[in-house]
Amino acid sequence: MKREIYNKLVNWKINTNKKPLIIYGARQVGKTYLINEFGKNNYDYAYYLNFEFDESEPHTRLI
Repeated sequence: MKREIYNKLVNWKINTNKKPLIIYGARQVGKTYLINEFGKNNYDYAYYLNFEFDESEPHTRLI
């Protein structure tokens, strides 16, 4: 499931003058899926940080 935004993430990775990556937007549109796939396909190690507080979910995980 590649999307146009995936290509923007690849360009972000290539950019030598990049800034931190923050993904936000509407609920249930595939943000987490996109970042998990991008991390798996483009890095040896990637961490997913969720800043929403939910006691039943871990706040950090290795993807």
